[in-house]
Amino acid sequence: MNDRERTIVNGLQGGFPICERPFLAAAERLGLAEEELIEGLRGLLEQGVLSRFGPLYHAERLGGALTLAALRVPEAEFERVAAVVNGFPEVAHNYARDHALNMWFVVATERPERKDEVIRAIGAATGLSVYDMPKLAEYFVGLRLEV
Repeated sequence: MNDRERTIVNGLQGGFPICERPFLAAAERLGLAEEELIEGLRGLLEQGVLSRFGPLYHAERLGGALTLAALRVPEAEFERVAAVVNGFPEVAHNYARDHALNMWFVVATERPERKDEVIRAIGAATGLSVYDMPKLAEYFVGLRLEV
């Protein structure tokens, strides 16, 4: 990662401006030109350093639903199952864990009833039991990963 990429990753973890030209405002805050920021973000996405760049929505406040789910995936099937799970547009992100339940993912839906439909569909598509772990309480944890 070069210095410009490091500046972008570190500088944008605290939020992104909401205004008419947000990339320009963010770039100025980082001491970059607008096009430098945009190209830097494209490069980070293409390299896989960033898996996505975009807003996070609070599905429940928008009338939808959100849940954490997990699967117990045989190692030999992990990549195939990950592709199936990631094929659902409602899956926000997916990650491997060193645990008996070794694949964890977040499901966010526009309608509350769609959450259970997606969970059932993932189970049917993978042939595995999906463990649905809805939140009982919500906590805000500020996390910054300086690079």
